[in-house]
Amino acid sequence: MTTGASAAVTQPVPARAGIGLRAVHHDEFLATRPAVPWVEVHSENFFADGGRKLEVLDAVRRDYGVSLHGVGLSLGSTDPLDPAHLKQLRRLVERVGPALVSEHAAWGSVQGRYLNDLLPLPFTAEALDHLVGRVAAVQDYLRREILVENVSSYLRLGAGEMPEWVFMTELARRSGCRLLLDVNNIYVNSRNHGFDAGDYLAAVPVELVAEMHLAGYSVVANGAEELLVDTHDAPVTADVWQLYATAIARFGRVPTLLEWDARLPPLVELVAEARKADAWLQVPDARVA
Repeated sequence: MTTGASAAVTQPVPARAGIGLRAVHHDEFLATRPAVPWVEVHSENFFADGGRKLEVLDAVRRDYGVSLHGVGLSLGSTDPLDPAHLKQLRRLVERVGPALVSEHAAWGSVQGRYLNDLLPLPFTAEALDHLVGRVAAVQDYLRREILVENVSSYLRLGAGEMPEWVFMTELARRSGCRLLLDVNNIYVNSRNHGFDAGDYLAAVPVELVAEMHLAGYSVVANGAEELLVDTHDAPVTADVWQLYATAIARFGRVPTLLEWDARLPPLVELVAEARKADAWLQVPDARVA
C-alpha cells in the first residue's frame, strides 16, 4: 500500500465519542458549536465542486476532527471500481485532510446499476480475495489507509466457508486496512443468525480496530420470529450498550461514532447520546443507558 500526506490536515479524532453531522443540523451546529470532539460525514454528500455543504464542512474541520464515511464505492461488487467516484473521493480527502476515511465490506451495484443499500458478501475465500484486492487498490489510489466496516445482514448467503469475524480479520491483515467495528451490526447479526456476539469480539485482534460505531435498530416480524434491522433511527439499546462495554474491555478506548440517520432527534439530544458513549469509554460498566 502506498501512503502519503493530504494537502490539508484537519483536527485529530480522539478516543472519544463523535456524532454524525447531517444536513438538517448544519446551521445549528455552526451556531452552537456543540461540545463534541469530532464528526462523521458521508463522503458522497460533499462531492460537488462547491456550495453550502462544502462551506459548512470547511468551517467545521477547522475546529473539529473529521471522519469521511463512504457508502457508495461498492467495494464488494464485481463491477470495476468507479474511476469518477474514486477521483471525487481523493479530491475530497485532499481538501479536508480527514483523520479517518472509511467504507463498508459490502456491495451495492451490479452491471452499472446501483441499489440504495449495503448488501453483504458471502464469507468465502473467493469473496475475500476479491475484497482484499479492491481495498488495496482504493488505498493505493488514495495514498492512505482506510477503515472497513462490518455490515448488518438479514439472510445467509449460502453456508459460507468462515465466520464473519475471520473474514473481516483476514481482510484487514491482507489488505493493510483496519477495521471500523460496528457494535450494533454485530449485535443485529448475532440475533438474526444465531451466533454469540462476544465470540465475534474475542476473535478480532485488538490492533486492527481503529473505530467503533453505535446505533439503534428496529425489530420487525419475520413469520413467527423477529428480525432485527439496522435502521439508525432510534437510541442505542441497553443490550448494545452492554456489548459496547465488552468491546471497550477488549479493544480499549477507540474513537466511537454515535450514528443516527433517520428520524433524527434535535441536535442537543444527539449530543447527549454521544455523551453516554463517552461515559462508557471512561467507565465501561457505567449504567448510563
